[in-house]
Amino acid sequence: MAGKKQFDVEVALDAAMVQFWRDGYADTSLDDLSNATRLNRSSLYSSFGDKESLYLRCLDRYAVRYGERYQQALDSGASGEALRAIRAFFDVTLHRIADPAVPDGCLVAQTAMAIPVLSPAIAARAIEAVGLQRARLQTVLCRAELTEGDAEDHATHITAVNQSLAVMSRAGASGKQLGAIVDISMDALAQALHGRG
Repeated sequence: MAGKKQFDVEVALDAAMVQFWRDGYADTSLDDLSNATRLNRSSLYSSFGDKESLYLRCLDRYAVRYGERYQQALDSGASGEALRAIRAFFDVTLHRIADPAVPDGCLVAQTAMAIPVLSPAIAARAIEAVGLQRARLQTVLCRAELTEGDAEDHATHITAVNQSLAVMSRAGASGKQLGAIVDISMDALAQALHGRG
């Protein structure tokens, strides 16, 4: 049929996302994207626009995919069990890092670190993704009856630790070392929760 796409858009987006995730925006060429998606340049442009547009779609796809997993983990603490929810939140990251089917690290963290050399649109999208993660955490911590200020501070800390896990993994940290980072953060949060009031 004339004009009908002869490829699966979802599969192509996943392939492009993995390519960007593996090599970063700056080091991914159109040829790399063409090889990864098995689409020629013309098909890439007609289907997804330019490289920046494709990256934004991939970043959104990544943020939604893992954002849903983080939200499910945090929802496990809806009854007030904030520590269990935050532990489940960290487990999402640790499982992603250990998954051999995806690149190491985190596409959002990788993007955030490259903000000085990225376009304002990409930078804004990365900042938005990090902010949404922090807001989700803050909601759970407020339900745990931390003060708004303490909940905000701990949410910022947990967000920073979560993003750093991906960076540390790319830098060669072992699963045991990453687990220790999480354990220390969980101990600090437990002390804050048990010491409130």
